[in-house]
Amino acid sequence: MTSYLKIHPKVEEALKNNQPVVALESTIISHGMPYPKNIETALAVEKIIENEGAIAATIAIINGVCCVGLSTNEIEIFGNAHNVEKVSTRDIPYVVSKKLFGATTVAATMKIASMAGIKTFVTGGIGGVHRGASNTMDVSADIMAMAHTNVAIVSAGIKSILDIGLTLEVLETHGIPVITYAQQRLPGFYSNDSGFDSPMHLNEVDEIAKLVQCKWDLNLTGSVLIANPIPKEFEVEKTEIEHYILEALNEAEKQKITGKNITPFLLKHIANNTKGDSLDANIALIKNNALLGAKIAKALAQL
Repeated sequence: MTSYLKIHPKVEEALKNNQPVVALESTIISHGMPYPKNIETALAVEKIIENEGAIAATIAIINGVCCVGLSTNEIEIFGNAHNVEKVSTRDIPYVVSKKLFGATTVAATMKIASMAGIKTFVTGGIGGVHRGASNTMDVSADIMAMAHTNVAIVSAGIKSILDIGLTLEVLETHGIPVITYAQQRLPGFYSNDSGFDSPMHLNEVDEIAKLVQCKWDLNLTGSVLIANPIPKEFEVEKTEIEHYILEALNEAEKQKITGKNITPFLLKHIANNTKGDSLDANIALIKNNALLGAKIAKALAQL
């Protein structure tokens, strides 16, 4: 693996000494936010994790090498580049063998984090079953990666552009526990309430860490999804965001946008039409997730 995997020295040292490490994706930098907010947010999220006493490891593919932990300069390259591939699990061998630059999605980040031995991963929201999937069969690779990868994922829930009900059903089918932190309702990414009860909820970080470790100790392969509600002062009201989601979906259909281009298109359309409110919410929730993720990583390390 050494020719394919490069672990930053501070990350490698932390892993050797059983110190808490938190993996971060790079798609949010290259495809999820406009410049310069993308770079500012990526660096701020790393700072939050480090201030909490954990090590941040942003993951990306650079010249065909899976890099676990990026320098500030490398983050800036991803934030400014226009030729970075969006990499899910299936794309990893292509991008690596061609020695390209690749920004990793939830699925790819989880896989590379697991290769490095990182147990905690922070993202904005996970992918799942897309609306209209009964016709398109569009189901994110995130779910299959979660079913087979032992990484705890902290997110603000399931992305609200998806079919949340069907995604919950598929997560249950694959044996992936969904736990909401400190409330009984599943958060809806931009808003605190998705309209669904959470399958499980826990109020303490230590309880979450114990559940995660218990799952793996029982040899039950796969992730645990920890849904962390966005702070109330930053949420966008559910009915308001749903209006813009439907508009974005209609526009995507008109323009025949599909596959891995659909999510960046929808998020950009929603951000433009909410006059930045959804972008502000997105930044707030990823920072909030970073704080919780660092605490969970610390609790897991202690176990």
